[in-house]
Amino acid sequence: QVQLVESGGGLVQPGGSLRLSCAASGSIFKLRHMGWYRQAPGKQREMVAIITTDGTATYADSVQGRFTIFRDSAWNTVSLQMNSLKPEDTAVYYCNRRIGYTDAWGQGTQVTVSS
Repeated sequence: QVQLVESGGGLVQPGGSLRLSCAASGSIFKLRHMGWYRQAPGKQREMVAIITTDGTATYADSVQGRFTIFRDSAWNTVSLQMNSLKPEDTAVYYCNRRIGYTDAWGQGTQVTVSS
């Protein structure tokens, strides 16, 4: 059974940085990707960054050049380095793991960008 536990959220001023981490457990058989999604109040959940098993990283246009996703070799930890944060980055951030065609989610961590 997959378990995903996020950490690292918090309050940061515009222009600041945060690093989110996701500790993962469970089988990685048929793993397709791991990544981060976010959901702001009143909006749908959206992809922020994912990294596939061949090492390809994909970013939302809104975070390209500011956020970086990286993982350890065993796929036990996936992290998101967020720089130059903007108020519009405020959301609950969720860790995601896709096994086959099934998604697993963490409980989410709040990121608030405000002065």
